Amino acid sequence: MPNKIPTYFLWKSLLCEQNAVNPSPLDNPFYYLINFRHVLEWITERYADVLDSRERRFIDDFMGLPEAAQGLLVRMVMRKGALFRASKLSYVEIGDPSAAVQPLVEMGWVDPQPSVSLDELFILLRKAELFTCFKAHGLKTVEKKFDVLEKLREFYPEPQPINQWHSALDEPIYGLTVMALCERLRLLYFGNLHQEWSEFVLADLGVYRYEKVEFSVDSRGINERADIDTCLHLHLCRQALELPMTTETLSALVQQALAVDTRNSWLTMRRAKVLYQIGQQAERLQDWRLALAAYEQSAYPGARLRRIRVLERSADYTAALALLECAQIAVESAAESQSLLRILPRLQRKLGLPAERRPNARRLSRLDVTVSQAMDLSVEQMIQLHLADDAAPVYYVENALINSLFGLLCWPAIFAPLPGAFFHPFHSAPSDLYSPDFYQRRAGLFDQCLQQLDSQAYLATIRQHFQIKQGLQSPFVFWGALTEELLEQALHCLPAEHLRHWFRRLLLDIKANRTGMPDLIQFYPAEQRYRMIEVKGPGDRLQDNQLRWLDFCAEHDMPVVVCYVQWSAEQSVILPAA
Repeated sequence: MPNKIPTYFLWKSLLCEQNAVNPSPLDNPFYYLINFRHVLEWITERYADVLDSRERRFIDDFMGLPEAAQGLLVRMVMRKGALFRASKLSYVEIGDPSAAVQPLVEMGWVDPQPSVSLDELFILLRKAELFTCFKAHGLKTVEKKFDVLEKLREFYPEPQPINQWHSALDEPIYGLTVMALCERLRLLYFGNLHQEWSEFVLADLGVYRYEKVEFSVDSRGINERADIDTCLHLHLCRQALELPMTTETLSALVQQALAVDTRNSWLTMRRAKVLYQIGQQAERLQDWRLALAAYEQSAYPGARLRRIRVLERSADYTAALALLECAQIAVESAAESQSLLRILPRLQRKLGLPAERRPNARRLSRLDVTVSQAMDLSVEQMIQLHLADDAAPVYYVENALINSLFGLLCWPAIFAPLPGAFFHPFHSAPSDLYSPDFYQRRAGLFDQCLQQLDSQAYLATIRQHFQIKQGLQSPFVFWGALTEELLEQALHCLPAEHLRHWFRRLLLDIKANRTGMPDLIQFYPAEQRYRMIEVKGPGDRLQDNQLRWLDFCAEHDMPVVVCYVQWSAEQSVILPAA
């Protein structure tokens, strides 16, 4: 899935390119207002029961405003911050901002004389204007803006109106007072606060295209008023984790997260993830007690394993072993099982117990290759060229191929309109993709997709979805890597039984198993066979997720080889394949 870059400059440049070719919804200068109205209508239709009186009144009053006032408000809402100079609110379609803003001032949505903090002032004003404000402090023009701010901070701890900062400033400053309300509306629509209003623009431009999913009556992420507050609370907790933390502030954050009480399963998983992240931060601070407190309350995948490791690091080997033995009775995943087998003998030795031997890993086929290092190629690309043959092409696929084939075959199951899975038109994946019951909720649908592997039906389904779903956002399909040539080679050479094994393994633990697949795949079309190749450069070691995939392939007699690379003395030359 492509990385999202929801920046003003990206969509502005793409808008220019798009309009030069053909008309688009963005040809309307009020395109952003049309999108905002759509959001309000969508929320009114689907979330009327969770809106409070202020939000309902805002929606009703907004719809009755003049178009220029509506447009100006939306422009401000979609900008960064809540303070604006009048000169920065000049838009052709809106006209004079001082006239357009008056209805907003009368509604109390814009403050024409907002209080401004020192930090906000330094964002709003130019350097020359700031020196006029603070000339009494004897500032030097060579001083940097940030240094001046730090020097003045102790003298001006409180916000004050702009005319008290700069009495001669002849330009109005407007303060948006409904930003928090509009953020709640954005949260209701998207179900999160990381998706921006620019989603509409990028979708209109065709940069990101989404599967159209039918929304059932139950398809809502937020079901009651308390869910909004819970969502905002967890968002603030996640934001706080990005700041420098002491054990005291982190301990307070744990209590804030633990205070969240919700019946919403979607939010329960979010809370579990926040507690897991707090536990990780506590580990970095080596506060084992706090880390344990966070992990014990978290049902997020991996939390139990982290508890065992924290108990071990805090030298509570007895408790660590007891928890490990409980975990072995009901293992959470293959990843957890792998780690438990590694930790067990270590704990047993610490407690003076006989240490169990770890099972021997399956023997993997090994290929040793010596090539000359090329500065402009990765080691995987060098081996791809080294092994390639006209009759046996090699593709650099890593995780792209198997995931994509799975995503194409199982597209109907992945995008099934289950309650709580999709609740707005901009989902690139179901909201419960990483939930423990993701597969169980769709077991029948996935089984129907995988049953096609019993016949040749899967070939037509994958090809059809490759054509009709081309470019649509998906959590599995790597459109940039999956060419038609690669797809056809894969369908010709990969046995259906191997596809079944891979797809079933993906469904066991999507988060862990969608990565770690071998780097390269080589096809032998004349013999209708293949081999997968994991490439390791000098000094590179197999990672845990790679070891699990390699062991799985070996267990099911899938042709896979680990290629260990050494550099030759020659430079910038790729040796021919043996």
